[in-house]
Amino acid sequence: MKRSTSKGTETREFNYREIDWELRPGGMLVQKRDVGCGSSGPMIKIKVSHGSCHYDTAVPAQSTFGDLKKVLAHETGLEPKEQRLLFRGKEREDDEYLHMVGVKDMSKVILFEDPASKERKLEEMKRNQGTFEAYEAVARVRAEADKLCEKVAELETTFCSGTTIADKEFVVLTELLMTQLLKLDSIEADGESKVQRRIEVRRIQSFVETLDNLKARNSNPFSNGSNAVSVTTKWETFPTQSATKVTQDWELFD
Repeated sequence: MKRSTSKGTETREFNYREIDWELRPGGMLVQKRDVGCGSSGPMIKIKVSHGSCHYDTAVPAQSTFGDLKKVLAHETGLEPKEQRLLFRGKEREDDEYLHMVGVKDMSKVILFEDPASKERKLEEMKRNQGTFEAYEAVARVRAEADKLCEKVAELETTFCSGTTIADKEFVVLTELLMTQLLKLDSIEADGESKVQRRIEVRRIQSFVETLDNLKARNSNPFSNGSNAVSVTTKWETFPTQSATKVTQDWELFD
């Protein structure tokens, strides 16, 4: 809007905007504060108790409890949605203003963690702990399997050199490998640790298959393709030179 006066021309501009109103406790209708205006105005210090920890937090006097939670998130490590704030024995909502409920400089506010959030964190900690223990258990089995793998390789080298091996050695080594499979089966794993367990199971199973193959070849040396002897029977047919002629001529002897 422009306005002219008799003493020359003077231009004034007026900005009109829609005013939002809010109803305060007690029935008072006041102009609604703009978002972010809580950051202006005088600062007050609030004493916040969280278990055995105490925080002196400075916030603008006209902040909301939601604003206070955002500040406390940096100090406590709790996200605003994980926080519950009590003042004068009552849990306060995020949109409540500090000064409207009587929070002043050096007022005391109690902070506690949302029970549902705390329960989720405990469950996550248990899962992480279980995963770590599963990793360690699989690693112990892997170390034992590596030692047995070396013995399998030694037996295979001995067999390939032509030395006969007692069946007992194959049986004992197979039983040791099966024991490691039972250990893996008893490990409660999830996620990546479950994948590692599956890989180790397949690896040990391949060792057992190698031993079974060696044992079978060791028991029957002729089954080895390099040393096998092929026995065949070949018949030879001889042609007949001439047919035998039978006559009925008799000769009389004295």
